Amino acid sequence: PRPILDMSYSRHFLDFQGSSIPSSMKKLVVTKLSQNFREAVTLRQDSPVPLPGDGDLLVRNRFVGINASDINYSAGRYDASVKPPFDIGFEGVGDVVALGLSASADYTVGQAVAYVKAGSFAEYTVVPAKQAVPLPSVKPEFLTLMVSGATAYISLKELGELSEGKKVLVTAAAGGTGQFAVQLAKKAKCHVIGTCSSDEKGGFLKSIGCDRTINYKTENVESVLRKDYPEGVDVVYESVGGKMFDLALNSLATKGRLIVIGFIAGYQNPTGLQPIKAELLPAKLLKKSASIRGFFLNHYLSEYKMALKHLLEMYERGDLVCEVDFGDTSLEGKFTGLESVFRAVDYMYMGKNIGKIVVELPHSVNSKL
Repeated sequence: PRPILDMSYSRHFLDFQGSSIPSSMKKLVVTKLSQNFREAVTLRQDSPVPLPGDGDLLVRNRFVGINASDINYSAGRYDASVKPPFDIGFEGVGDVVALGLSASADYTVGQAVAYVKAGSFAEYTVVPAKQAVPLPSVKPEFLTLMVSGATAYISLKELGELSEGKKVLVTAAAGGTGQFAVQLAKKAKCHVIGTCSSDEKGGFLKSIGCDRTINYKTENVESVLRKDYPEGVDVVYESVGGKMFDLALNSLATKGRLIVIGFIAGYQNPTGLQPIKAELLPAKLLKKSASIRGFFLNHYLSEYKMALKHLLEMYERGDLVCEVDFGDTSLEGKFTGLESVFRAVDYMYMGKNIGKIVVELPHSVNSKL
């Protein structure tokens, strides 16, 4: 029989393994709207641990993912109606430590799950059971797939029209989502070009199949593309914005497609944008019968479960590298504990990461889970 922990009648509870769930916890809260993450976000030490409702799980977070758009969220750019204070963090992996009665039909205490839901930068998060993804174990690699992997998979599938021999340019290719765009384009038998900011990143990109790496700190991207790809590139997976967007647009082949999944170069600006040469856009698109498509994961949630299932299967088979960066090489060392989320965001915006930035949340020694 499945152990059931019905939380609906209790204000004080224990998890099934007998390790006490505390009544208070640490979490990060946006207390002021600002694109400066350190100004916007406060670490609260004694927030009440939330209680799961009938269809919910209470997840003890073990790993949380850092996303470029954490800054957009703390700046209030996604929903102008939401006023501080509000919770932050988009994704987590952890253990179920308590659950509602209905949720116990499909889940049990001690089970490993991942989820995408606002409020993951906390020691505990309530997650609706229908939004959770059961996992074979608590591993940070699974976290790389939740937002970053799914973004690359769905955008390239729905908008990329990839086919054998197409030339695909991936900007910020060694980042959390770029690593998947490179691998998925290779699996579609495309020729993949990746931009990055160091030789170390270039080495990583070659190891996951990138055909041509361009270190934009030491090479002129525009010159390389003009020389090596005079006919242009068929698809651009673009997440940088500003000058890189202009350059990518100019590099499109006839009938080329540019997929915008972000513009990180501008997120720390007050407007969230960097200027682009937009006045020439209609002429450039017309001249090449080219197109620009925007991609925002929330608009493709109907495809999400299928995408994640496929990505998880690929990882389990060993067909997908899920590179995790814990910040071991950063000045103060590995990102451990909610306090280090601030450092992890800085690390991302300094362009230091190879793969997905993940913060580990160690749980207390007395836990039996």
